[in-house]
Amino acid sequence: MAELDIFGKLQAIESETEALSYFDNDTELAKRIADHRVWLSRIRHERPSTTHDYKIGIYIRYYNQTKYTNYLSYHKKSFADTIALCPKWELVDFYVDEGINAPNMESAPEWSRLLNDCMSGKVDLIITQKVSNVSRKPYEIALCSRMLALQPHPVGIYFLSEDLFTLASYYAGDLQDTYFVQSSPSAAEITESSEKGGSLIEPS
Repeated sequence: MAELDIFGKLQAIESETEALSYFDNDTELAKRIADHRVWLSRIRHERPSTTHDYKIGIYIRYYNQTKYTNYLSYHKKSFADTIALCPKWELVDFYVDEGINAPNMESAPEWSRLLNDCMSGKVDLIITQKVSNVSRKPYEIALCSRMLALQPHPVGIYFLSEDLFTLASYYAGDLQDTYFVQSSPSAAEITESSEKGGSLIEPS
């Protein structure tokens, strides 16, 4: 199946969830995220390759306020069926933390289990709905992304709602930085970024 078909299916699964705005109390950060998505639309976009061998962990923030009685089971089955369409992708496990609010990383047991599995080599790609499923603190997202990418076998995170892959080549320089998204670049910066690699951080 074509790569766009796979990611279209994955994003369709997540569109069934009730949307929670990410970083609700930080309008400046929300604007930077929106600007970054515009920037992404203007460059060659990278996603996890469907022809690459990946061991996948699906991270879900679950709260029982949906239109499906057995929503979590439905959600898991949809993911499993879609990932099965990629012969080189292996679904390792689902990691589900309950609660409507974004977790503190230190108090999210399933996220901690997922990170342990990444460190041990069991998982090398995390797929989750959106950035705020993991944390509403940008520095925590940056820390996790950097830590995972610097493993002997690099681990990426793919955020479906933002269509954002942390191991994309244009984010390579961000592995040394503490913020995760940038302000909207100028036209000249877009051209330069598409040639040299982009940035997820706000320019200083």
